[in-house]
Amino acid sequence: MKFILKNIKLHYHLKDYRFSLVIPVIVLSIIGVFMVRSARPDLMSRQLMGVVLGVVAMVVISLIDYKWVLNLYWPLYGLNLVLLAAVWLPGIGRSANGAQRWINLGFTQLQPSDLTKILMILFFAKFLMDREDKINTPKLILQAVALIAPSLVLIYKQPNLSTTICIAALFCAILFLAGLSYKFVGTVLAITVPAVILFLVIAVQPNQPILHGYQQERILAWLDPEKYADDESYQQLNSVMAIGSGQLTGKGYNNDETNSVKNGNFVSEPQTDFIFAIIGEELGFVGCCTVIFLLLLIVINCILIGLKAKDTGGRIICGGVAALIGIQSFINIGVATMVLPNTGLSLPFVSYGLTSLVCFFMGIGFVLNVGLQPNKYQ
Repeated sequence: MKFILKNIKLHYHLKDYRFSLVIPVIVLSIIGVFMVRSARPDLMSRQLMGVVLGVVAMVVISLIDYKWVLNLYWPLYGLNLVLLAAVWLPGIGRSANGAQRWINLGFTQLQPSDLTKILMILFFAKFLMDREDKINTPKLILQAVALIAPSLVLIYKQPNLSTTICIAALFCAILFLAGLSYKFVGTVLAITVPAVILFLVIAVQPNQPILHGYQQERILAWLDPEKYADDESYQQLNSVMAIGSGQLTGKGYNNDETNSVKNGNFVSEPQTDFIFAIIGEELGFVGCCTVIFLLLLIVINCILIGLKAKDTGGRIICGGVAALIGIQSFINIGVATMVLPNTGLSLPFVSYGLTSLVCFFMGIGFVLNVGLQPNKYQ
């Protein structure tokens, strides 16, 4: 404990703290608390507790030198795999709706795949920084792929395809931030785009071996929503209807209209995956734009802080957190607006979920510390 306290820097100046990042995070989180209350009043207190815990974690982490944390990258990597494997242990792991994704802590539940996103950013920030001059060599790229593969496999087996895709996309962004050449990126895209098209062609075939039945149905419902209007595309169609019905300023916060999608229970889990539909219905176009603007402001601030980072590790941390928030926000809003197939990702800082909320605050804490380092007083 004393060793940790030595690495908490208490000689930062308050004027160097990036409140331009903290303020939109707090505002967005407060909006999240109110929207969760509207969707599920019984969960508001837990969401508020998550915000409080998240803010505490953010402040503490922002005062710990990120370079000291990065020196623990191999223990962090091992911790991640242990937690992902623990969901399968009898008496520890917990399943719900056919998915084995949680660890029972007694007083609450931990979803390790949410923590994986932050731990992988930290791990690869150090791993790639130490090998920066070899980033464009096939050997290093294969090593990096081999290191991310166990996490992707364990998460996919839960099953949790949406988080697997999110982390895979985050991994690609981290490689680019580490200095991967545009030539290599272009080559990968030239291979990936046809591969994705081929995957979709195979995925919609009868008796295909790649996806679970419900995963295939979600893709089919996305491609032909009217055909699956009574089952797989039911929630997304109602979500789009809810967002559209809010028009410019919405029907009003926590309204009791009988034709409300929320009040009619036309969308399951409105406090998590489809929280954006509640925002659209109750706060309208203005509310949707406000949430998107705040998310964009957070991403831009993370990028700006990363541009001033003292080293590659700091740049990867800031860019990685920005990419994570951007990717997950795009997927969540894309699902709610039917731009993407139905998945199970939360909207950062808004959706209900203790683990997810605290992990995003942790990520912001690391970004804030990176921002403090250039102005650190010895």
